[in-house]
Amino acid sequence: MDDIRTNLERVRERIARAAERAGSRAEDVLLVGVSKTVDVERIRRAVAAGLPALGENRVQEAREKIAVLARPVPWHLVGHLQTNKVRDALELFDLIHSLDRLDLARECDRRARTRGRPVEALVQVNVAGEASKGGFDPDAVGEALEASAALEYVRVRGLMTIPPAVERAEQARPWFRALAQLGKRHGLAELSMGMSADFEVAIEEGATMVRVGTAIFGPRPAPQARQSP
Repeated sequence: MDDIRTNLERVRERIARAAERAGSRAEDVLLVGVSKTVDVERIRRAVAAGLPALGENRVQEAREKIAVLARPVPWHLVGHLQTNKVRDALELFDLIHSLDRLDLARECDRRARTRGRPVEALVQVNVAGEASKGGFDPDAVGEALEASAALEYVRVRGLMTIPPAVERAEQARPWFRALAQLGKRHGLAELSMGMSADFEVAIEEGATMVRVGTAIFGPRPAPQARQSP
């Protein structure tokens, strides 16, 4: 039995049911398979089974995988982007979900101008104001969008958030709803929110992209303990 194909089918069914509850269509929700730490063979099987997009957290890991897999589907950067990695990120990714500060937006603009092609991005919002997470404060989103709009080579398509960790998916609903309200206020249609544990609630609140890893690829391996020399 192909566990990847089975998992993907189940996730698609869950997306379809959540979209129906929201009065929208499953086709309006992009499933981004987050392949952090997943080996290339499993990724290849997921793409063959119809996974429409891949998401990676780290630039270097993505570079190694793209060197092997090429670009059968779009690649998205869903993790934090360091300023000194922007040039590489623009070469590798079709969409950056984590535009979380203005100096990063300006560096993206500078690098994109050099290559002559705009960068597509989502503005990351720290909906709960967590010190441990990046992103703009909700009250600063308007200013961030205005500053980004002044950059010729940065195209902001929407918003992204990572809500606080919760015990039950339903507890994340207020955070998803808050992002959806921000998107509506600023006329942005794309909302990247929801992961394996809560993507159905996110879709019910208007997600147009969900970032799903474990539900497709299975649990990630635990980090290996450091051995004594």
